[in-house]
Amino acid sequence: MSDRNQQPENMDTSERMVTLAGAMTDAMKHQAKSEHETKHGARFTMDLSTVEALIEDWPDAPKRGARQMLEQYGPPQEATPTKLFWYSAGPWKRIVVTSDVVTHNFPAPHSDFLTQYIDYQVPPEKFDDIARFDGSCLLDRTAGEAGARCDSEAANTITLNLMHDIVTGTTTVEEARETFGDVMVAYTLGRSAPYAERLQFAVAEGGTEDEDERVIDAATLGQQTAGKVKDLLTSDEESSTG
Repeated sequence: MSDRNQQPENMDTSERMVTLAGAMTDAMKHQAKSEHETKHGARFTMDLSTVEALIEDWPDAPKRGARQMLEQYGPPQEATPTKLFWYSAGPWKRIVVTSDVVTHNFPAPHSDFLTQYIDYQVPPEKFDDIARFDGSCLLDRTAGEAGARCDSEAANTITLNLMHDIVTGTTTVEEARETFGDVMVAYTLGRSAPYAERLQFAVAEGGTEDEDERVIDAATLGQQTAGKVKDLLTSDEESSTG
């Protein structure tokens, strides 16, 4: 069976059990260390000449965005032929620039290729409001992250400042969308635009995650797993003696 056709339904029972057990065991190891997430990529640093060679053939807009991040934050920690990654750079938990783009019409037609993340906890009941405000404002409840994906750091900063205003109830979705356009125009024309220049709220450093609540009881799972193993062994024995 090709990898393309390897869907979850094609996994046999033993592989499904190993996958679940492995993930649960790994989670317990990290939780025992009070470790919510790992950041192995942050241990590396890319050589600037290597990065320049990788982005040389990128489309103009993403290449410009990548060079702006290089000038602002130095070489990234990780790089592939299509993506650059920075960790703990400036106010950002993570920065990703990609040569692939997503077209976006708000507040004016442009391409999205620069994503910047912060630790931020958005209440679940506010997710719909944020989605209506800007589809390129990316929320991860489990990790406790909010990200903005656009074509510039200024635009991402506006997005997250207005997201914060929506969460705290100081503005409505409709007001935020109008404000975004006004601030973006002001910033582009060199006028005062604080919402585009820096984050207007204190950025958390961890503690924003929401690991949710378990709905699979460990003891029950263990009993059912043991029963399934017994069934498999019995089936194998019958096959060998048949």
